[in-house]
Amino acid sequence: MELNVVIQSIAIISCMILIGAILSKTFKFNEDTRGVFISLIVNVAIPCIILSSIFHVEMNENIFKMIVLVFCLSILINLIGIGVGWLLAFVFYRQSAIKRELALLSGLGNTGFIGIPLCAVLLGPEGALYAAIFDAGMDFTTWTVGVFMLQKNKIFDIQTFKSVINIPIVAIVAGLVIAYFQFTPPLLVINLVDQLAAIAAPLAMFYIGVLVMTLQGSKVKESGSKVWIPLTTKLLILPGIVAFLMLFLKLEQTIMQTILIQSMMPTLTLASILFAKYSADENLGAITTVLSTLLALLTIPFMIYLVNVYVL
Repeated sequence: MELNVVIQSIAIISCMILIGAILSKTFKFNEDTRGVFISLIVNVAIPCIILSSIFHVEMNENIFKMIVLVFCLSILINLIGIGVGWLLAFVFYRQSAIKRELALLSGLGNTGFIGIPLCAVLLGPEGALYAAIFDAGMDFTTWTVGVFMLQKNKIFDIQTFKSVINIPIVAIVAGLVIAYFQFTPPLLVINLVDQLAAIAAPLAMFYIGVLVMTLQGSKVKESGSKVWIPLTTKLLILPGIVAFLMLFLKLEQTIMQTILIQSMMPTLTLASILFAKYSADENLGAITTVLSTLLALLTIPFMIYLVNVYVL
């Protein structure tokens, strides 16, 4: 991976976050505006990135095999991150009531909002496709293992299963079916999807910028003493473990680069919403999301530099 391209991409992301922070002064950020942001990103922009990637990649039997592999590796990597986070939380905060939250924040990354657009810029359509599959594995882990850990009664019911079926997952399945049968959509549809895909990164970064401005100093101080566990695990330890694994796995370069980049992503943006739904620590989720995103602007180039030197 070209480090200068990575740095330029991170710089652009930083500028978008700054614009979002400035824009937050022009409107009231509440549940309605949050819902609009999330709906546009999750239900329009991300599915269009997925479909655009599929439309621009020549699908064959080998690609389909690699898709299955990336999906399985994504689940494994997410579980490793959760396991490391749980271990650290158990060692340092054994009596704490938020060990579950710390563990999930350590393993589940922002592979959709930031990961897919970043891979699309750095690695092209094929990288974006694999990034979308990795994100699907993260979604699967979130709404199965994550929900199971957060639930008090530890029941995996039909409602939980329905949560796994979201529009990005539907876009992946529909796109792969279209590709399998070698159907070429009309040029109008391809151009529309391409243009809608382009709004993913700006919208996601604007949302992060707005989120930064909503943090209250008292809440940061209250939860800040423990967020070092997910920050350290998600941004440094987990990418290091994945890079070590890549030394032993003989993967195509694009797949290896995609998996490495996705493993470096900050904590998932929807953490606070997920925690609120299951009566967990919502503030911890929001604070970790914001802090990990800001720190990731520094750690991603640093980790990619180390990977270029010692792995690739």
